[in-house]
Amino acid sequence: MQILITNDDGIEALGINELRKELSTLGSITVVAPDRERSASGHGITIHKPLRVHKMDYENCTAFAVSGTPADCVKLAIQELMELPPDIIVSGINSGANLGTDVLYSGTVSAAFEGIIAGIPSIAVSLALNKKSNYSMAAQITSKIIQKLLKERLPEETILNINVPDIETDNNIEFEITKLGIRKYTDSIEKRIDPRGYEYYWVGGQVIDIECTKNDKICTDISAIVQNRVSITPIHLDLTNYRIINELLTWNF
Repeated sequence: MQILITNDDGIEALGINELRKELSTLGSITVVAPDRERSASGHGITIHKPLRVHKMDYENCTAFAVSGTPADCVKLAIQELMELPPDIIVSGINSGANLGTDVLYSGTVSAAFEGIIAGIPSIAVSLALNKKSNYSMAAQITSKIIQKLLKERLPEETILNINVPDIETDNNIEFEITKLGIRKYTDSIEKRIDPRGYEYYWVGGQVIDIECTKNDKICTDISAIVQNRVSITPIHLDLTNYRIINELLTWNF
């Protein structure tokens, strides 16, 4: 099996290296990842400057560092760098959760979307960092999910967005099939003054998570992580809101 691994934390991040070591038992590994951190890069691609590729010396895999975004990495891997097309694309393990509306900003999730645009089964994996930083456990869980995915098969244009709680062990850990929650930020723009007296702005803010209620039939990814469960959210590429198409047709544009 040909497995392509990428991320948005950079090719030397702990998560991607635990992942490549764990998945080497499943097939032939190719790592194509940004040469530096590209967190919150979304689905951006590089079109106004050249992409540089540097081959890395890693054991048990072929690896390339790319001077671009996660989406760039997937495009390059499929079209230029891999001799055989991947059977699956695994993006991660991200340093920190990708929950709710954060998936719209995530380079990790966008790399998985780039995979299904190319018609290749893809998943995104994130570790909801606490104090353990247990990437090894998250990699083992990812391996189990991949084996199940390849047996059952996903529908076209659908990725799995997986968030793993940062706990000591995966003994008796539970899995939750979830929907995307809502994650917002307060005071997300901070204005500062640099040493020369010029203004600049820092984007960040405090997270506000809206969890599911008892009446919800499907739990949110946010609630699953709060309960130390592995969240598995199917996300479809088509963002069309089909429920209001008939209503819009009455607007008589």
